[in-house]
Amino acid sequence: MTTIALIGAPGSGKSTVGALLAERLGVGFIDVDAAIEAHDGRMIREIFAEDGEPAFRALEREATLALLAAGGVVSLGGGAPLTPEIADALAGDGVETVWLQVDARNAAQRIGLDDGRPLLAGGGLRATLIKLMNQRTPVYAGTARHHVDTSGRTPAEIVDDIVAALGDR
Repeated sequence: MTTIALIGAPGSGKSTVGALLAERLGVGFIDVDAAIEAHDGRMIREIFAEDGEPAFRALEREATLALLAAGGVVSLGGGAPLTPEIADALAGDGVETVWLQVDARNAAQRIGLDDGRPLLAGGGLRATLIKLMNQRTPVYAGTARHHVDTSGRTPAEIVDDIVAALGDR
């Protein structure tokens, strides 16, 4: 089964769009962060606080690689494509990688006061998003086969664009 991997910055709509896309295509959907939380029994922010980012990234790498191999629609964590093994898997056969692009203003509006995102905690949400986006954009651009702008658009419109970009399935 082909895997459709959704990558992008926090607030790009990966989880919302991923669920709708999977429903539209009649395939399964999994959010990697939700899978990690279910397996570990802790929220992502707790894993970061108690074990640190390197421990979280190791859990993320293991979960992401397994879920990409399983097929369906997979929503990756924003930093996952920066891990070399994950970037290699995203470029492999059987994976259609879609970058959900978003500008910092739209991402900040979507995230709001969500305290479950440890890299965005501590105030200055928009500035932090801009910094993350500047660091990650070259990786997203180099990893994704398809680019879809999500700013100011509904999830249904985004799904329509993804389906069109993927062609007949």
